[in-house]
Amino acid sequence: MASRRSKLQEDAYFRVLRLLQDNPEMSQRDLAKAVGVSVGAMHYVLGALVEKGLVKLDNFASAKDKRRYSYILTPRGAAEKAKITKRFLARKLEEYDALRAEIEDLKRDLEDDVHPGKVNARGR
Repeated sequence: MASRRSKLQEDAYFRVLRLLQDNPEMSQRDLAKAVGVSVGAMHYVLGALVEKGLVKLDNFASAKDKRRYSYILTPRGAAEKAKITKRFLARKLEEYDALRAEIEDLKRDLEDDVHPGKVNARGR
């Protein structure tokens, strides 16, 4: 089973790959804000994605500031994004089901508190 840290890392990779697929010109600052991490953390994430061959850097030829890059998904990056998306969706569906069950329990508890003498489905 994956550790909490590896799940968070994969979630960050997923969100960045998803954003870059449609917006390769996003700056590190914009990506960091959209993902909810620091610019330093985003620099690390982008470096890891480039090192893994999932994203490649490309200079903006027409930009005055030659430090501006676009981050382009490689074919391998697009394939990995699809795999990560599947795992991300499975995790979020599990979280959704758990949250839905907790909400139902809370509703039953609230009903028990409002009507203490009533016998509910749990035999209370």
